[in-house]
Amino acid sequence: MTDTEPLLVEQRGTVRWLLLNRPERRNALDVTLIEALDKQITSAEADPGTAVIAVAGRGPSFCAGGDFHQFLELHERGDNPVDFLTDVSACFSRIAASPKPWVAVLHGHAVAGGLELALACDVVVAAETTLIGDGHLNRRLVPAAGSSVRLPGAVGRGLSRWLLLTGELLPATAFADTGWIRAIVPEADLDAAATRICRQLADRGSPAQQRLKTLLHRIDGVAPEQALREELATFADNWSASSVPDALRAFLAPRTTKADTK
Repeated sequence: MTDTEPLLVEQRGTVRWLLLNRPERRNALDVTLIEALDKQITSAEADPGTAVIAVAGRGPSFCAGGDFHQFLELHERGDNPVDFLTDVSACFSRIAASPKPWVAVLHGHAVAGGLELALACDVVVAAETTLIGDGHLNRRLVPAAGSSVRLPGAVGRGLSRWLLLTGELLPATAFADTGWIRAIVPEADLDAAATRICRQLADRGSPAQQRLKTLLHRIDGVAPEQALREELATFADNWSASSVPDALRAFLAPRTTKADTK
């Protein structure tokens, strides 16, 4: 893999880091980047040595959204960019549905499609100076990869409406009270903070964690009665498949202490 590829992959133990690598375009999303990201979803999910996937951006920003050059090229060919954005939306939905945890590591700008990528992830870590927002209306666009659907659940109805209907970008610190961003740190500490959080998730990596992640996605937006049935079904499946009885016996087994050996 060379530095010219749109997505760089670094395996750091059980954490797979995916680095958006179009820094000259602030990692704007185009066909090649989305295809590479989609392939890595498949690869990471199939790899038993990968417990967590982190996605970050090289250069000055995490991701500034869709590549407007590509949008105009499609338009000039007589094509609506919605066909490309259908693929972007499907890619991000795969991330949201993945059985393995995804961590978005934000700096610079996380705008429009960049915000939508972060919203598809399970955990967000951000440099305190990151500018975050939907931003579509600033260019007469509307969301097409998840902002209108996922943003209210992440930051609340009021703030999401404001971001969507004004296009305003806010610093990461403005999201501190929403609970959406797990850690907001100085940019110099971003890699260390993200690494620590990824390791904490990876330490709990197991079939049970993957079943729970799948359950959380499956019951999102589902009526409580159905969600509770899904939860019970997942418990039943996990009981034997994850060798829960063995884990409980080990926990309950008498432990030899110094006092016992005196």
